[in-house]
Amino acid sequence: MNKSLPEFKYMTFDVVGTLIDFEGGLKDCLAGIAAETGSEIDSERALSLYREARYSDDADLFPDDLVRVYLAIAPKLGLPNGRKYGERLRDSAKSWKGFADSAAALAELAKDYRLVAMTNARRWAFEFFEKELGSPFHAAFTADDTGTEKPDPAFFEKVFYYVASEGHSKDDILHVAQSQYHDIGISRKLGLTNCWIERRHAQKGYGGTIEPAEFTAPDYHFTSMAGLAEAVAAARA
Repeated sequence: MNKSLPEFKYMTFDVVGTLIDFEGGLKDCLAGIAAETGSEIDSERALSLYREARYSDDADLFPDDLVRVYLAIAPKLGLPNGRKYGERLRDSAKSWKGFADSAAALAELAKDYRLVAMTNARRWAFEFFEKELGSPFHAAFTADDTGTEKPDPAFFEKVFYYVASEGHSKDDILHVAQSQYHDIGISRKLGLTNCWIERRHAQKGYGGTIEPAEFTAPDYHFTSMAGLAEAVAAARA
């Protein structure tokens, strides 16, 4: 580990799953649809089915792809078919909540770092996420801005170019994320210092996030954003 926390100038963040509780949002919406038909769903099974459907060859950008995903998983969950339900799942992204510690932690971190969002979500969805989080970002990169999705190195290169335009380098970045597959593994390969926020530390499996081919031990590891903010405060004391 080459740098201590106070030495970084930027923190880049995965958004969906790290800062925004997308699993909770998905489960709440699917449970609501189920309740209207007098049934219930197994939430963890729903996430497993979502993960399988989401990462298919014909996937669209997120969260637009939730329309297709719903139509694929609804029969297996005993949910009603119909595009309107898929659109309801997609549009639920507008009201997904941040994790309880996200906004406060970001507000604290923004006092000392330039915060940069890096999300595979489309710009229209990110605008809702950003408001939910208190609009703490110095800059933001979405799938619409980069033309690709993490873990594609090209996504990260866009951010590196931006940071360089401000007179800094990737060595000044701490990349913060919950997804081993989308963020932690590739950030290590690209030479970034990373911080794993293990949101599912009290649960088994990877939930709605694809499982990595291999686990990457992070440079920093916390189970919450609050933990990261507290560590920064302690390091700066």
